[in-house]
Amino acid sequence: MVLMFSTIRRAASVRRFAAVAFAGLCAGSLLTACGSESGSGSGDGDRLSVVAAFYPLQYAAERVAGDAANVVNLTKPGAEPHDLELSPRAVGTVSEADLVVYLRGLQPAVDSAVHQEAGDHSLDVTGSARLTLPAPSAGESGHAGHDNHDNNVEGGEEADSVASGKDPHFWLDPLRLAAVGDAIAERLAAADPGRAASFRANADRLRTDLTTLDREFRTGLAPCRNHALVTSHAAFGYLAHRYGLTQFGITGLSPDQEPSPAELSSAATFARKHDVRTIYHETLVSPAVAKTVARETGADNAVLDPLEGLTSQSAGKDYIAVMRANLATLRKGQDCS
Repeated sequence: MVLMFSTIRRAASVRRFAAVAFAGLCAGSLLTACGSESGSGSGDGDRLSVVAAFYPLQYAAERVAGDAANVVNLTKPGAEPHDLELSPRAVGTVSEADLVVYLRGLQPAVDSAVHQEAGDHSLDVTGSARLTLPAPSAGESGHAGHDNHDNNVEGGEEADSVASGKDPHFWLDPLRLAAVGDAIAERLAAADPGRAASFRANADRLRTDLTTLDREFRTGLAPCRNHALVTSHAAFGYLAHRYGLTQFGITGLSPDQEPSPAELSSAATFARKHDVRTIYHETLVSPAVAKTVARETGADNAVLDPLEGLTSQSAGKDYIAVMRANLATLRKGQDCS
């Protein structure tokens, strides 16, 4: 176990070095060579300029805005959103935008830029996303069960925030992302009243698609024989809560966290106790942790995408396609045939 733990530490260090190097390359060329979403941050003709802090917010903003806005993602493909740092040019993009969509507490650099530059042209989605789950620690199993409450909750001074200790990964619950789409539509309508009806209609179409996706997950995961979900990074709490699974995150909420030998042992014990046959790792995180637990327990490995960003290794070209790939992976790994 000591040897395997040393291997994990080396893999995590390499990953952090690569992430820093990637961020450094992108800092000087943000919105050009390092990403597919190019733009200056200013409006294109009569189009609005929208800045999204990371991919799921970009997806929702693009679906709601349609052709009426140029949407720029601050977090480039292949970069870890939690580690984002902003160049002066990126801060200028935030300053010039008609609307900045972000999740307060997830990315400190974005919070700072919004506070200093965005003024009243920003939308913190914590209220509409309803961050209700506590942030899990390493080796902690998450709550399972169904959340049937209304997801359309307005933001406000008492809205939950990541800084208050909540799990930020709301977008892995499709209905929470639909609520964020509704909130984006209202803010875009206020910025461009002439297109308000179009924004709201687009948000309705997004909600329809996400409601369909939710039904697919409910139907697809209903016959699962195993409800214990062991993941390298505790990003799947909202998905687990929505669809009756119990998440056990080996490294807790931070994907960079290095598990101790005791935490690895705890994960292996949980997996054996619950007859877990698949340990899941991610696209933007080293698989070393998950593979170590899988070797210890005789389980298989599979990729479960937390959708913090799209890469060339992603199993689809957009949010819904990747989520459907996640569903297929879960059906196989959780024995749902």
